[in-house]
Formats: sequence, structure tokens, C-alpha cells
Amino acid sequence: MVLSPTTKQRIAIVLNVSKFVFQWGFIPAVLFLGFSKGADPGMPELTLMNLLWQ
Repeated sequence: MVLSPTTKQRIAIVLNVSKFVFQWGFIPAVLFLGFSKGADPGMPELTLMNLLWQ
């Protein structure tokens, strides 16, 4: 199967955008999920200040 140049260009754009979204969205997503789950029993409460302080 031979792809046209425009199709190759669109695939490259989609891959670049998905790479950008993954690189810049992974850590905020992990932090959001961690804060929404909450701390384990017996551990201090999760706050943004605790995250930045330690």
C-alpha cells in the first residue's frame, strides 16, 4: 500500500501532536489522579504545598 504525500504529512502531524500532548500532559495527569485519590490511611494529607515543599 502506497501512501500519498498528504496522507504521510497528516500522519506525521497527528504523531507530533500526540507526542506533545503525552510529554506535557503525563505528569499533570498523574498528579491529578494522585490528588483525587487522596492519601493512604496513616499518611499526611495531600496538598499542593506539601508537594512543593518536599
